[in-house]
This record gives sequence, C-alpha cells and structure tokens, in this order.
Amino acid sequence: MNTVSNPSRRRFLSASVQTSGLLLTLNLLPAAGLIAQTNEASDFTPSIFIRIDTDGTVTVICHRSEMGQQIRTSVAQIIADELEADWARIVIEQATGDPIYGDQNTDGSRSIRRNLTRLRQAGASARQLLRQAAAKTWGVSVDECDASNHLVTHQPSGRTLGYGDLVTAAAELTLPDPATVELKTRQQWRYIGKAVQSVDIDDVIHGNAIYGFDVKLPDMQIAVIARPPVLFGQVKQIDEQAVRKIVGVTGVVRLPALSAPAGFNALGGVAVLATNSWAALKGRDALNIEWEHGSNASYDSNQYREQLLATSRKLGTLVREHGDVDAALENATQRISAEYTVPHLSQAPMEPPAAAARVDQDSAEIWACTQTPQATRREVARALEMEEAQVTVNVTMLGGAFGRKSKPDFSVEAALLAKHTGKPVKVIWSREDDIKHGYYHSVSAQRIEAGLDAEGNTTGWLHRTVFPTISSTFDPSQTYPSSGELDLGFSDNPFEIANMRLEKGEAKAHVRIGWLRSVANVYHAFAVQSFAHELAVAAKRDPKDYLLELIGRSRHIDLPAAGVEYGNYGDPIELYPIDTGRLANVVRVVAERADWKAKRAKGCKLGIAVHRSFLTYVATVVEVEVDDQGRWTIPSVHVAIDAGTVVNTDHVKAQCEGGSIYGLSCAIGQITATGGVIDQGNFNDYLVTRINQAPGSIDVHIVESDAPPAGVGEPSTPPFAPAFCNALYEATGQRIRQLPVPLRLPVS
Repeated sequence: MNTVSNPSRRRFLSASVQTSGLLLTLNLLPAAGLIAQTNEASDFTPSIFIRIDTDGTVTVICHRSEMGQQIRTSVAQIIADELEADWARIVIEQATGDPIYGDQNTDGSRSIRRNLTRLRQAGASARQLLRQAAAKTWGVSVDECDASNHLVTHQPSGRTLGYGDLVTAAAELTLPDPATVELKTRQQWRYIGKAVQSVDIDDVIHGNAIYGFDVKLPDMQIAVIARPPVLFGQVKQIDEQAVRKIVGVTGVVRLPALSAPAGFNALGGVAVLATNSWAALKGRDALNIEWEHGSNASYDSNQYREQLLATSRKLGTLVREHGDVDAALENATQRISAEYTVPHLSQAPMEPPAAAARVDQDSAEIWACTQTPQATRREVARALEMEEAQVTVNVTMLGGAFGRKSKPDFSVEAALLAKHTGKPVKVIWSREDDIKHGYYHSVSAQRIEAGLDAEGNTTGWLHRTVFPTISSTFDPSQTYPSSGELDLGFSDNPFEIANMRLEKGEAKAHVRIGWLRSVANVYHAFAVQSFAHELAVAAKRDPKDYLLELIGRSRHIDLPAAGVEYGNYGDPIELYPIDTGRLANVVRVVAERADWKAKRAKGCKLGIAVHRSFLTYVATVVEVEVDDQGRWTIPSVHVAIDAGTVVNTDHVKAQCEGGSIYGLSCAIGQITATGGVIDQGNFNDYLVTRINQAPGSIDVHIVESDAPPAGVGEPSTPPFAPAFCNALYEATGQRIRQLPVPLRLPVS
C-alpha cells in the first residue's frame, strides 16, 4: 500500500513561496452569464486554484471530490483552456476541506454548472498576468503580447517567453478583477467541450490511485464496528473475553449510543481495534453482544408499504393546482388510476466507506473518501469539541459514492476512536456494514388518476406522493416531504394538462433517510413516465407520440410566478427555465436514434421515458427481449441528453452509460426490513446490475447547446426504470407498478 502525503495549507503556501512559484489567490465572485447568482456563489471566499512554478509546471487545485465522474480532469480542462496552457505540463492537486474554496460538496450534479465561469475567470486572470509580465519585461504594450500554449509572444518582434520564465515578474503584479478579464469565445476553446482523456486513468489502471481504504499511517490501528442492528438501538450487555484472545486485537471500545436526530453522527455500537483488518474483523465476529433495539424494532417494510399506499388514497396537502381537477375527472370519458411503489435502496458504492484519523490535544487530521470535506471538518470538530480550524480533512479518491459518502459519519467514528486510543485509527466498513447500516433512499408510494375525453386526450391529472423525508434524519418531527424533494420530478410536472392537482402525504421514517443518485427524481419519474405510457395505451396511441402530446407546446413553465414553491435546484428560473421545447426535442432525438417505428423480432420491444432533472433534459429508449420463460435481456439502450454547455464529451457519455446502468440497479434492487433489521447484507441479496443483465449497447447522443451548463452525473438515471418497465409491458402485456422488477417475469 502507498502512504498518503497531503500537506497542510500552511505548508503548501510556505512551499509555494520558497519555490518562487506564482500562486494565484482569486476572489472569484459570480459573473453574469454561465454561473448562477446564488448564495453559494456569492458567499465564495478567496480561492486558490492555480500555481505556476518556475519550471513552467502548472498545478491545478481541484476542490471537488473525484469519484469516477472525472471532475479533476474537467476542472483542469477549464483552467488550462483559459490559461492557454500546454496540457502536457498540467498536474492536479486535490484540495483539502477548507472554506477558502467555497462550496466543496460534490453532489447535486453541480460541480461544473456552479464553477465553469469562475474557473474560466481564474485561468483567464492568470493568462492576463503573464501577458502583463511579458509586456513589462520587454517594455512594450500588453496589447502586443499574446499567450498561447504556454508561451507569451510579442507579435511585432516574434520574441517569446515561457510561462516559467515569467513567474517572478508576474508575482509582483496586481491580480486583475476576475469579472473584467476577457474570456475566450467558444470558437477559441481548445480543451473545453472536447474529449480529453482522464488525468487519473493511468494511476487507476496501475493501482497507484489512493482510495480511502488505501490510507496507511505510522502506528495505525484498524477498526471495525459492530453497530446496532436497529436504528437508535443500544448495547444491553457485552462479553468481550473471546475477542481479546485473538492475535492482533489491541482493544475493544464502546462508542456512545446514538439518539435522535441521527444527523451525521456515529451510529454507536462496539469497535474492535487491531493491527490488521483480518484480526479486527475476526474480533468483531467474536463479540457476544445483546442489543436493546428500541422503538424502531416494530418497523416492517411490507406493512409500511401498505401504510404509504393507504395514505396516498386520501386527500393530501396541496402542492400545486390549476383548473378544476375534480370536475375533469368526473366528466371524463375514461377515468384511469394507478399506484406505484418503490422500495428503499442502498447507494452501494463499490468501495464502502473508510476514514483514517490522527488526533492530538489541539488538532485532528482526517483522510477520507468523502464527497463533503467541509461537512466532515465541521462534524469531526463538533464530535471532538474542537474548532473547525483545528481539523484538516484530506480527500482521497472515491471508489464510487452516489450520495453515501456525502455523509461523514464514518469519519466521525475514526476521529472518536483516534482520540480514545491516542493513536491513528482507520475505520473500515465492510460491504455488509454499508448495506445494513446506511442512509437509505426513501421508500415511496404514489397514486395518479387521470381523465381522458372521447378523443383520448388527457383532461385532468391528480398525483399524490408519499415518502419519509430526508429531513427526518436531522429532525424526526419532519414527516412531510420537503419542497426540495418535491422539486425533483413532482412539483415541476411539465405536462400541458388543463386541470392538474399535486398533493403530498405524511410518512414517519424508521431508518436513516439519505440522498442517492438523482434522489426523489427516481420514484417520481418512475410513476409519472409509467403512467404516461398507461394513458397512451388507454388512448390507443403511440407512446412516443402521446408523450409529446402530454408535454404540449414549447414554452417556459414559471412555477414561482404561478405561486408554486419551487427551488429549481438552487438556480434562477430565468437562467434555467423549465423548457418544454428542449424536453420534447430529446424525445424526438432519442426516438430517431432508436429507430422507433422499425419492426423488431418476436419478443423485442421498446419503451420510452423522458425527464428533466438537475436542469438537464434526458430521454431514454430501452429495448428489451423476453423469452418464453419470462427471462428478459436488454439488447440496447439509447439516450439523448441536453445538458447545455458540456466540458468533456467523453465524460458526459460515460456518465450517461453509468447512470443508465445505475437506473437498472435501482429497478431491480431493494432494501427491506423485518423487526427493524435490514434484511439484505451483500450483493447476493441486494441486487445490482450484473454483466449478463447490463445492456448490450448504450448509444448516447449529446444535443449540442450553448445554454448554461447543467447537471450530468445524475439525470440519466431517473428515466431508465420507466422506459424499461414500459418496454416490458410492450413485450409481455404485464404492467409493473411495484419495484423491484423480477429477474424472471411470470409466464401465463
């Protein structure tokens, strides 16, 4: 294993001065155009993104976490493009958790959309400084000096100076106001919008990339924890005699019991510390613990599902309304209703959580595969009763995350144990730990009713959604979905229906509820897009054509103007409108690429779905083939994505491929509970997509656009399950309204 060396910010700054490098500290306030005028952006504090050394090496500091989405490459592309740097002379350094970088939460598909402009400004400001330094050196006008590919050229004379040669002179100049620097035009981009290979691929392939599990510190103890099987359970009594006889075990520590709210706190339980992971795991197996389960021991997921459905059949709390839905349903020629349920899901990243900690009297240092280094810093400081400034959080590579690693509970565990032992401690979670003790994607029940007129047009739409809210993890009294969750595919329904009412219901949580890739969009898209297909069948119309009819005219839907509470993913509705023209366009594009009208072999059928999430428009067509035994396969998938301005086309395609496969995992997986205990424990019973279930091919088409950048990491997941289930209906006549999809459908 490799040892992680991540210098503190103070040592980093000191080293920068000693090596005579040019360190650019930029106060990057939001600019008009591609970046939203949000609190997140306007609160952005002076940020360090670029260092140019005297040998010409350009170091780009990436303040977001790398978890396979290639953000380190994209950040470098943006800065290198505006800096006019030679790509071969770019190196990447991972930022620690620090407010100087502004928001560092790598979630919500916002790393590019919230950073493109200010990173461009950082590169352009550095380029401007280098041009000014060259002009001063030559005693000429800066307008005569052009920067290109790591050189500044004096156009009249042809003289050149390399970036490294200009470091000393540039360091003496005043940094220009980022808002005033001239940015490149799109036609001048060299790296942005291009398929640039990942800067991390070689290290990943050759095993040199450092993940959370790889961290190794001198005299480090390995810890595994026996956590309460039921949320808020406690240790009643324990026999640890057998544990202490195991060679390598160095200690047994009882962690403080967890009480509500769960938040990002450690779950409690009993930790076994050892000199190696095998001894720690064997030691935990030898623990003899009697648990006191508490009130959540009554939780049974099957009974709970019925409770949610019962709530969905009752009048709920109004979220959005226009027209007279009751009259439309009463007067309809056909009245159709359906109920859809989606179970709890686990994020199930390939690398489970892991964190190492070193704690002394007045400081703490964490190494973790975290999506949220600043939240980790805050929570560790609180648990240790320190100031945040006393805590350093180093971010390793993440072997997948999908929302799980945005919760820093595992880092808190490591910090508490390091403080207790006085030695560095690395806490590792096994696959079973992660699946049995996670923050689960919310279970949901939804009921939709619609009325059709004599021509099959939808005249009324009533939709109720019921699910325990993420807010319950931080405040157990919260039993209704938050507006932020309702924004995700529910309150922003894009259909042009004259009469519509949307309602929410109440639900109490019995496990830790957390965000998972695409969050509430997963179950909202499943219900809405499945029901759209049901309406097409009832109206005897082509599902693609009927979907376009439901979307209706090209228009911008301004929900805030209509009095609907809607956050639009934290970005201005003026900059990122709900644009039904773009939504309909991806439907047409994906249908054309899938050759929607073509005849197919027996048992082969297509399903289609479309969804706007994270300000991006994605349509998906899934082709299924079902044999006479009810076994399904997916020969092909087609995806059309309009994400506005994109930075790396290959990475967008990869995200859509991965997001589609993740959508299939969401369709076939489930987390259930009996007596408050999670039933699943590994990939043998928590199903994720296997190779033989994965699509034979995934065709991704990126719609070219000069619109502001939108999300990419999550939007391809929500439309997959409904497109898949719609295709299964076309192939078998069996309607799937309750997930998970069985691996083998019943054959009549």
